[in-house]
Amino acid sequence: MKTERIDSEGLNLKDKVIFINRVAKVVKGGRRFSFSALVAVGNEDGIVGIGKGRATEVPNAIKKAVDQARRRLMRFPLKDGTIPHGITGRYGSTSVIMNPARKGTGLIAGGAVRIVFEVAGIHDIVAKALGSHNPFNAARATLSGFSNLKDHDTVLKLRGKFEEVTAPKGS
Repeated sequence: MKTERIDSEGLNLKDKVIFINRVAKVVKGGRRFSFSALVAVGNEDGIVGIGKGRATEVPNAIKKAVDQARRRLMRFPLKDGTIPHGITGRYGSTSVIMNPARKGTGLIAGGAVRIVFEVAGIHDIVAKALGSHNPFNAARATLSGFSNLKDHDTVLKLRGKFEEVTAPKGS
């Protein structure tokens, strides 16, 4: 994913835990437990990032994940609380199909995908995760879809049509 570097200073970021996993390592004398946490961070206005942290205690794992997510922020276009167009994000064997929805539809998505939408500031969307429902891959597939979103003006500039559309009629 090609993304611009966004500084998290000055942004009012909200974080949500997506998933916490307990891992046991069997050693002589018993088991050693460690935890991994997946966290989504966003400003609820088109900036979002995810991070994974691992530690021997849950709060430390969450803190590490939040720090990583703040370093990996990305911006994507929003249009009236939804995305500008339908898109499919892919990561590993997970695909997330995202379609814009009318105002008042709400968040129709499940699991990790829904939490990423919440912190990103999307209020109306219809999404479906296909393939693996692994929360790590589902969150990354969602961000993959976000990175491919383009707003209306960007598409017009890419096609060289911007001057024609903005010029007044009759001139």
